[in-house]
Amino acid sequence: MSEIRDDRRYQSSHEWVLIEGDVAVVGISDFAQDSLGDVVYFDLPEEGDEVTKGESFAEVESVKAVSDVYAPANGTIVAINEALSDNPELINQDPYGAGWMIKIKLEDAASYNGLLDSEAYKANCEG
Repeated sequence: MSEIRDDRRYQSSHEWVLIEGDVAVVGISDFAQDSLGDVVYFDLPEEGDEVTKGESFAEVESVKAVSDVYAPANGTIVAINEALSDNPELINQDPYGAGWMIKIKLEDAASYNGLLDSEAYKANCEG
């Protein structure tokens, strides 16, 4: 079974979110990286880009497929994990740590509502 951390919220599309004040750290779950296989490229978005909940902000390319990554909340990208440009395999090696993708300054806390807790996400993955 893939690791699902209790300190995060998830989207059914397999992105995780860790809230730090008014900033959301975003990445893809262990389940997602395992399903994708070896990640070979991450299309970095731009700092300052506006993101809208449910809309794609980047693509992850693996040996199996190219997949969109969806914003879990409305806001502005305030940081990008530049390390993924040269080392996209960090997404596989440490999806909840060094493999984080972006940080979003949340537009409003309500846009974060509706995300899955760890139990609901686990049921989503098993379903």
